Amino acid sequence: MKSGQGRLKARQYVEQLASAGRYVFTGREARAPLGVSAKAAALALNRLAKRGLLASPARGLYVIVPPEYRSLGCLPPEQFIPDLMKRLKRPYYVGLLSAAEYHGAAHQRPQALQVFLEAVRRPIVCGRVRVMFLARKRLHAVPVQTVNTPRGGLLISTPESTAVDLVGYEQQAGGLNLVATVLSELGEKIDPAKLVAAADASPIAWAQRLGYLLEHVGSAAKTGPLQEHVRAHVRNTTPLAPGRAFKSSPRDPKWKVYVNAAVETDV
Repeated sequence: MKSGQGRLKARQYVEQLASAGRYVFTGREARAPLGVSAKAAALALNRLAKRGLLASPARGLYVIVPPEYRSLGCLPPEQFIPDLMKRLKRPYYVGLLSAAEYHGAAHQRPQALQVFLEAVRRPIVCGRVRVMFLARKRLHAVPVQTVNTPRGGLLISTPESTAVDLVGYEQQAGGLNLVATVLSELGEKIDPAKLVAAADASPIAWAQRLGYLLEHVGSAAKTGPLQEHVRAHVRNTTPLAPGRAFKSSPRDPKWKVYVNAAVETDV
């Protein structure tokens, strides 16, 4: 009888949160309303999780799973990541292919939400939801913007900083061909002046490669200020594809790039 009453109290608590528009909470927060010990609260909440009403994407964190997301087995990641990062007191932003999707330039939907932090964190697996964390130097200097989700605002990289990161994290973004394809779709959203500000938060080699690729995909009109930035800061010629042989590759003098890879777009 007690266990049935416990489940009812836990479900009432969850329903009250949802009716107030709150879909993320911690086990610690649930203890007082439930009037039980930490262990008893965890047991009650885990029972709801087994019924698909809750999910736990991180230790001690629970998300309410509305009926429309039950097939996912979790709340979509963009709806709980802001709350999780706030509770962890970690700056973040969503980037790479995940940000490109918000900018209308996702050639294919990424299998995981790609989130940048100041340090690497273990990935999140919650039902069918996946979150990949990547470390980003000078995170605070990267230009970001807020987009709205059904549960609040989400920080994502701007079109310009998304373009820079795609080149800098080419392997995590699916390889050079996919990066070029996304850049061809992202190009119309790029502001040339803002592109320099985004490049300034990154190694100069990224700007060299990005300038070359933007010209390659037909967005040369967006590269004027970036070319001036490269001319003022570059010292060495960089390979277009890091990690590949480049000594005998042709050299692009404008961007000081060894073209050591053939780039093809899928558009």
